[in-house]
Amino acid sequence: MNKVRTPIEVRYQETDQMGVVYHANYLVWFEIGRTKFIENLGLTYADMEKNGVVSPVVDAQISFKKPIRYGEDTTVETWVETYDGIRTVYAYNIINHNNDIAVSGTTKHVIVHKDTFRPLSLRKAFPDWHQAYLQQLNGES
Repeated sequence: MNKVRTPIEVRYQETDQMGVVYHANYLVWFEIGRTKFIENLGLTYADMEKNGVVSPVVDAQISFKKPIRYGEDTTVETWVETYDGIRTVYAYNIINHNNDIAVSGTTKHVIVHKDTFRPLSLRKAFPDWHQAYLQQLNGES
């Protein structure tokens, strides 16, 4: 399983009154990691969107283990957890400056027509994505 690590700059405006990253910002960091993961496969959301297709989040799970504070070196680690040709589940670890997992989670995605939100099969609509995800699940780079 290929995991892509993306550095995250913790910005002051992402913190709350307690001085830690506000919980909703981790979902933004998941998206940054997911986009870099997809780019690492040689794919882009922009190419998908040119075909009138988008990939909404249909489920998100997040677990908070340790706080992240402004100025800390942080990394989001991203990989494909499961994929069945229709649904893709990405998994994430937010790694703190001590190399500990501070936050972990998953997001589940489908692809849909942008205008109608009618679901599509990733396997059929984007066979290159399908193949890349199968390779990731099989531990191939």
